[in-house]
Amino acid sequence: MKKLIWMSYDLGLKGDYENLYDWLDSHQAKECGDNLAAFEFEFEHDLLKELAEDLKTKVQLDKANRIYVIYPYSDSPGSCMRRKGKFLFGKRKPAPWSGYATRYEEDIDDEE
Repeated sequence: MKKLIWMSYDLGLKGDYENLYDWLDSHQAKECGDNLAAFEFEFEHDLLKELAEDLKTKVQLDKANRIYVIYPYSDSPGSCMRRKGKFLFGKRKPAPWSGYATRYEEDIDDEE
């Protein structure tokens, strides 16, 4: 099977970008903005497992590297196809925009 995947990557300053770019090019990935690519990935049984294994064979990854994918899935055969996101490598960290929004708290007076 083939599925369209969006992949966001953050390998830090010393990441293995050369091999990642080679991997993306070999999958005919399209550039979709800074550190974001879209490509079709062919797999046999388990999309995420096979995608992660394929990346690990070509790209040197360490614990600081992050790769997030958005992929199609359905709850059951014949059901509507939806999109889901997951970190293949790494994990979520605090957003750089955290704390920018102004929040107003309503004053509540307890009067009896």
